[in-house]
Amino acid sequence: QAQLVESGGGLVQAGGSPRLSCVVSGRAFSSYTMGWFRQAPGREREFVVAISWDGGNTFYTDSVKGRFTISRDNAKNSVYLQVNSLKPEDTAVYYCAASTYRLAFANGHGSNYHYWGQGTQVTVSS
Repeated sequence: QAQLVESGGGLVQAGGSPRLSCVVSGRAFSSYTMGWFRQAPGREREFVVAISWDGGNTFYTDSVKGRFTISRDNAKNSVYLQVNSLKPEDTAVYYCAASTYRLAFANGHGSNYHYWGQGTQVTVSS
């Protein structure tokens, strides 16, 4: 059972560029598809971005393309989300998730992800 721990959130001014991190326990990290999801107040959880086990492929939701960048370091069991040009509507709890499925199948469906972190709050002030 993998455990995921996110960090890097907080109160950020609009236009800011924090980097969120997620560390995953266990030896299987390098085989996981990794994803980031977010949940804004009063809204359902939504998919943000995912990355394949080797970092070679990524899949972004349209609303963050060009502003967010996902990356991973398998040697450090970590996945990152570089968030640029933050907007107030990006305010949400950001969750890291791991899937044992390949990216092409895991895609952006939360039900295809097997392990989840507790989330890190990102609040964007205007």
